[in-house]
Amino acid sequence: MGQGGVPRRPQPRDGELGAAVARAQEGDETAFAVAYRIVQPGLLGYLRGLVGEDAEDVASDAWLEIARDLGRFRGDGAGFRGWTATIARHRALDHLRRQRSRPRAAQLDQDALELPGRHSTPDQALESLSTERALELVRGLPRDQAEAVLLRVVVGLDGPAAARVLGKRPGAVRTAAHRGLRRLARQLGPTADGATDTGPPTPGEPR
Repeated sequence: MGQGGVPRRPQPRDGELGAAVARAQEGDETAFAVAYRIVQPGLLGYLRGLVGEDAEDVASDAWLEIARDLGRFRGDGAGFRGWTATIARHRALDHLRRQRSRPRAAQLDQDALELPGRHSTPDQALESLSTERALELVRGLPRDQAEAVLLRVVVGLDGPAAARVLGKRPGAVRTAAHRGLRRLARQLGPTADGATDTGPPTPGEPR
């Protein structure tokens, strides 16, 4: 479990990523390709939640900026994930402003894996987020919850890192992610007794 009870997908390759980034900063193009392969799946999932079918184009723009500014980056593998997510988010927001539209749902492949039928906890909802169909459900969440879930679960950032990307307090991001996952759990299917709420609301805030 992550901070504040919100599940966080483990990132076992952060050590490998940090080493690849360090070599890439010294001009090793093969190492940059390694870093790209590690980061791109989560980054693309995040962008699909923001801009839908335009995610590939926005990701390409983001990687051009990442490559250009790589020498400025300071940090480890986890830090690189956060840095690239920040760049990708800026490019996504620029894209949405140009399109003068709200984020759109991705055009999902009809052959995508079906989600399991019953989910009673955020942990179980988290597991379903490996399917593209689940990204469509995430897109239906309130914007703050959707971004928090995408950054925590799909990109794999911890609470403070996700908060830096969004420019918010870590507690607010943890709360948004937890509420988003609870809502997903309800949407994906109640338990037999209908209980899906896994924790009390944050003091002083409505459900």
